[in-house]
Amino acid sequence: MRLGFAGTPQFAIPALEALTRSRHRVVAVFTQPDRPAGRGQTMHLSPVKQYAAQHGLTVHQPASFKTTEADAALRSLDLDALVVVAYGLIFPAAALAVPRFGCFNIHASLLPRWRGAAPIQRALLAGDATTGVTIMRMEAGLDTGPMLAAREVQVAERETAGTLHDRLAALGGELIVEVLEAVANGGLREQPQPQTGITYAEKINKAEALIDWREDAPRILRRVRAFNPWPIAETKLEGAQLRVWDAELVPGSAPETLPADSAPPGTVVAASGDGVDVACGHGALRILRLQLAGRKPLAAREFIKAQRLAGLRFASP
Repeated sequence: MRLGFAGTPQFAIPALEALTRSRHRVVAVFTQPDRPAGRGQTMHLSPVKQYAAQHGLTVHQPASFKTTEADAALRSLDLDALVVVAYGLIFPAAALAVPRFGCFNIHASLLPRWRGAAPIQRALLAGDATTGVTIMRMEAGLDTGPMLAAREVQVAERETAGTLHDRLAALGGELIVEVLEAVANGGLREQPQPQTGITYAEKINKAEALIDWREDAPRILRRVRAFNPWPIAETKLEGAQLRVWDAELVPGSAPETLPADSAPPGTVVAASGDGVDVACGHGALRILRLQLAGRKPLAAREFIKAQRLAGLRFASP
């Protein structure tokens, strides 16, 4: 089949790799326009554009698919199917109708749970035990189309958004090739999404990364893992930004055994080679890796060699 591919971030790369290795032909890649980024505001090429350039794939970067130029470019490709992965631009109904067999989206959740922009982080924040990948046929609504395939994964005990991102990205690449084989062989089956259990994964706001030590320890731990590698959970130490990259529950802080701590939330109750133990609203969190603004992330045992923490109190918003 003649395929188009639309994607922008790193999450889309495993799917594009899988398609270029398949028996089908990727004839064009769509990705968002280059944008200035960083302190120097140099032009930033999306990971998908970089991959496409390295592999000799034709790249299109329309600012919108609502223009006659973008519509004409899409129609000129004579596509059998368009695969969309975290593209970031909306396809109008007219564009979705162009490919012969339709447009297929790889979504990083088990729909209808976590429709929307940040399904990986929202699943971790909610403490979901399982998540997965769904391939759906695209329609005008937000992640509302019929499901073509889904595969579940268990959320690991020490899962972060980064590790889950990589696992689901690879899984999406495998699954889309299976779906396209079914399309090519005429064996595709569609299933409407359930009308119950719908949740929305709103885009992550950087302000959400601020740790409120008045929350219970398991909830704060979910925040640490959901916001690694971006935007990174953070707190304030004597007015300075302190990022928390990794943590675990202090023994006895499991959800079923949460006592109220005598120390005020945010108080460092112990600092040793094992980690930095901080009192929470209920239970205590052990910080394992942390970073002062302008410094490198350090393991707790290295950090406390230069910073006295015991007895200090981290600020809550």
